[in-house]
Amino acid sequence: MRTAVALLLTGLIAVLASAEGRAADPSRMALVIGNAKYPDNEFVLTDAANDTQDIAEELKRDGFVVDRQSDLTGDGMRQALDRFYARIAQGSTALFFFDGFGIQSNRQTYLLPVDAQVWTEPDVSRDGFALEAILGEMNSRGAGIKIAIIDASRRNPFERRFRRYSAGLAPVITPNNSIVIYSTALGSVVSTSKNDRGLFVTELLREIRTPNVSVEQALTNTKNGVVRATNQEQVPWLTSSLTSEFSFAALSTRPPDAKPVDQTQQKQEPQKQEPPKQGTQKQEPPKPVCEAPRPDSPPSADDLAKDPVIADLTRKIAANSNDANARYKRGQVYAIKHAYPQAMADFDAVIRLNPRDAEALNNRCWTRAATGDLQVALADCNQALQLDPGLTDALDSRGLVNLKLGKTAEAIKDYSDAIQRNPRSSSSLFGRGVAARKSGGDGSVDIALAKSMDPNIAKEFAGYGVTECVP
Repeated sequence: MRTAVALLLTGLIAVLASAEGRAADPSRMALVIGNAKYPDNEFVLTDAANDTQDIAEELKRDGFVVDRQSDLTGDGMRQALDRFYARIAQGSTALFFFDGFGIQSNRQTYLLPVDAQVWTEPDVSRDGFALEAILGEMNSRGAGIKIAIIDASRRNPFERRFRRYSAGLAPVITPNNSIVIYSTALGSVVSTSKNDRGLFVTELLREIRTPNVSVEQALTNTKNGVVRATNQEQVPWLTSSLTSEFSFAALSTRPPDAKPVDQTQQKQEPQKQEPPKQGTQKQEPPKPVCEAPRPDSPPSADDLAKDPVIADLTRKIAANSNDANARYKRGQVYAIKHAYPQAMADFDAVIRLNPRDAEALNNRCWTRAATGDLQVALADCNQALQLDPGLTDALDSRGLVNLKLGKTAEAIKDYSDAIQRNPRSSSSLFGRGVAARKSGGDGSVDIALAKSMDPNIAKEFAGYGVTECVP
């Protein structure tokens, strides 16, 4: 009797599962992580939280056994990954989805837990999780097909703490039979969004719900959909070494509210417009070549007091007034927020404690350059480079000083030396492009490349009193 009841229940579960989608298949494993609440960020990534839920629900409909996790610390991410690896069976399909903050360091992409303490570049590899290592472990555990979907190409609060950084994510070396997609191009970031849901995941869900479409085609269609929706401003990055066939959705898994897809008309290119005949259209006057962005206003004292990072560092300084590390970090945060007088006071204190601190001298140079105290700033940068001739950030800072002093040749040399050490420094590229323009050259290639890596770079320089516009 018990056996009969068990069989009846098993059959009932299977029927209910097929009504909502494909029954759970232990050969399809997915780990879905959405990190939305980073204490160091000024607002919650609502789109990451909602997108993660939508992705998890869709993957369940597609037969995946899904482990969905939110707002994981470093320990939490490590435990979730260990559980994920342990469940991967030989020849199975393993999918990893991450939505949150990512950062690149030493040409690798790292995904950040919510408690990451990133102040210098070595902190990235200490607190972050390398995507290549995750894919490598999926492969070593026997996964036949490896899929990684990464929506982490956001400007984050950690990058500005060490100026020798590259924006966006880095290319990933994948094992055989893998496919990886980023929400935007290598070295690029999407504009900061406070929307409830993200465009990339919206396009992704539409495509993976399409019955009998291969994963490679679904992700390619996702990429094309984002490109069209943003008028080519956001171009997802896709790499594939797949040799096996795989489809997310079968015919029976399409949600009831989805409309049937006509495969012959699914991805038609937009019709080309006929060029207007001569004499039939009046030419528009040329648009202004350059329009300087408005810099952000400095924060109020209340805003600074409410900042959790500043509050935590202030408590440490109150407990130990000689805590140079806490003062240096707080000075960086103040400078990033354009609270320059407060930043200057902290860097002054650090240098009094250690006059040979090249990093603090560089940061004080940068802060003084932003406020217009240029000759004293130049002395700080020169001293920093005497103490540490390989300090790329000091070359970048001195380039800004020389640019504001009108010494464009010196600025171009400083920025070029910095770019030689870090070819993907958006700050050095933008500065060199502006210096070239102000010296009568073009500079548009450098400026365009800098903007592609950091859409807010022109606004950042406007905060320093520098624009790309030449009178």
